[in-house]
Amino acid sequence: MEIRSITLFCEPDHPPAHVSAFLAATGDIFPVPVQTRRVALPPFPEWWSQATGDRDAAAQFAGHWRELGADYVSIGPVKLAHDSGWIDYLPALLGAADMLFASAEVASTGGEIDPGRARAIGHLIQEASTIQANGFGNLYFTALANCSPGSPFFPVAYHAGGPPAFALAIEGADLAVTAIREAQSLAGARRRLISAIETEAHALVKVATTLAEAQQVAFSGLDFSLAPFPTAEKSLAGALEALGLPWLGSHGSLFAAALVTETLDQADFPRCGFSGLMLPVLEDSVLAVRAGEGQVTIQDLLSYAAVCGVGLDTIPLPGETDREALAAILLDMAALACRLDKPLTARLMPLPGLEAGDPIHFDFPYFADSRVMPVAAAGVGGLIANAAPIELNPYRT
Repeated sequence: MEIRSITLFCEPDHPPAHVSAFLAATGDIFPVPVQTRRVALPPFPEWWSQATGDRDAAAQFAGHWRELGADYVSIGPVKLAHDSGWIDYLPALLGAADMLFASAEVASTGGEIDPGRARAIGHLIQEASTIQANGFGNLYFTALANCSPGSPFFPVAYHAGGPPAFALAIEGADLAVTAIREAQSLAGARRRLISAIETEAHALVKVATTLAEAQQVAFSGLDFSLAPFPTAEKSLAGALEALGLPWLGSHGSLFAAALVTETLDQADFPRCGFSGLMLPVLEDSVLAVRAGEGQVTIQDLLSYAAVCGVGLDTIPLPGETDREALAAILLDMAALACRLDKPLTARLMPLPGLEAGDPIHFDFPYFADSRVMPVAAAGVGGLIANAAPIELNPYRT
């Protein structure tokens, strides 16, 4: 297990000396490795000057935070309440530096879904895919549905405003792998995983509480998600298959995802963000293989999102996927988020020059080899295409 990120939430004009001191103080104080130190700011349309909304200004802005010790910075989302014109700034901002992340809402935390905004975001995803030849522009962007501030994982992270706070994003898939492989029953796997999570969380919270007191920054909790890393011992898909699935994507996969997520819910720790099961295609070595084999589809991943966390993440798509097809996928994700009253995101990655089934390889340690996934969705039309923003209420029992 590792800490994927120590994320500081603060205002863009928070005193630089305090930011630098806090990030420096995180040092080697935690009992597990810390991969990155990040800063998440409030939604950028609320503080970014239109006069400086260009690539050079964004590069200078990124350099400022890098000097303070931040590895990555989230400038927050374009929300439904903001003018959609702010979305037009994002290609330049995302292309200015390899450390700026951003997002945009398809659905608000109040249950409003905007089909027009979905198409605008689909167009942005298309445009961002060409920022870098390998399609990595969309690594730094995600679409949001029903996502509140305070999640320490990127790109979803953003600050609610006000006093600073920090949270820890956990990369804990290996805990599930070990608990399941050493268990003799489902109940035993559950007990082992709960115990492992609570033991690790207790140690982390103890250190985080001391850090919070010393630096006068509130500790807002752990996003103890079972996030994977692209090695066999840290594959969440591998953990699910170890429960007894012939392969992830076969019938029974939804049950396995629900069981592990519900186990996380039982664990006792101060939680924030998703605190759930994560299935990012390119970040999980087993899932990347299953997606490449065609055993796991986008529709499968949407069904798993109904019982676990995050949604659609690092999905490799054909480079020519049009914005209408992208918008249709985003609407499905948003519908799940609103009807189930849970946060979901979609990080879709059209890869220039590649078609469905083409092999993909990145010189990037966080990504596994896979193949481009086909897009079954066509663009929606009729009443949906022409709809104004509409509220979709949670399911009522």
